[in-house]
Amino acid sequence: MSEQRMTRRKFLKTTAAGMALGLVGVPSLPSAKEEYDLAVISGEPVAATKKALEVMGGISRFVKKGQRVILKPNMSFSRTPDFGATTHPLVVVAVAQACTEAGASQVLVLDYTLQRAELCLERTGIREACKGIPGVHVLAIQERKFFREVKIPQGKVLDRVEVMKEILDSQVLINIPVAKSHSATGVSMGMKGLMGLIWDRESFHSKYHINQAIADLGTVIKPQLTILDATRALVSGGPGGPGEVKKPNLVIAGIDPVAVDSYGVTVVPWYGQNFKGRQVEHLLISHQRGLGKIDIEQLNIFKETV
Repeated sequence: MSEQRMTRRKFLKTTAAGMALGLVGVPSLPSAKEEYDLAVISGEPVAATKKALEVMGGISRFVKKGQRVILKPNMSFSRTPDFGATTHPLVVVAVAQACTEAGASQVLVLDYTLQRAELCLERTGIREACKGIPGVHVLAIQERKFFREVKIPQGKVLDRVEVMKEILDSQVLINIPVAKSHSATGVSMGMKGLMGLIWDRESFHSKYHINQAIADLGTVIKPQLTILDATRALVSGGPGGPGEVKKPNLVIAGIDPVAVDSYGVTVVPWYGQNFKGRQVEHLLISHQRGLGKIDIEQLNIFKETV
């Protein structure tokens, strides 16, 4: 498979041309009152997630009463949380609970799992964690009838893609990826994780330039908020593991998906080496396409231990 042929070597090389580029214009944040670009909170998953939401302006900034909300964690693998391959259930449940408290009419926790749906829902612990919250449903979508084709006007390698209908028909999307390594893209966080919302992700590996395709996807799927679960980080052996798992004990939240991922790259060594966001090709391309900021030293970051 092409994913197996794509080793970490491509990820490890720096992008000299990209380093020479200046900042690309990015969309303005939806609220002029917003003080912080990122919330970086250290602590136990629930407390850290709640604090991150608070710093970003509270969940009511993103979720209004009566709205239908989609949460997109990584549930792709039938792994327990200690493997670091899936989003921590306590991070997901903290966000789901906050959405219902804000008056969401329904909260759907969705992913197109790579492995058998029932095992993924069970072993990740996400379904069990959310089962007691009224109006919250945890589902693995694996049938093509639940996807709808959309055009990608700004696509460089993609001109259309089939996306989960629920994403297209709901008002709010909150991305809750896990921080982990990936054999094809170096790392997998929020931007890469959006591939869990499309029907034919294999084409990204076999038919297209995967890093360009991820950037293309980011022009049509735009979460209102990204909450990166870096409570654990699978620093080798990703995306499914087993591999080396480190424990940064961090939750990183932001409106800018490139900025969240770029910070996430810096919190642990990957494959035994330290990297910056500009060394991750799909993040650099996304930044150059105007999808977000990549240089974390230019961001206003709130940090706290809870």
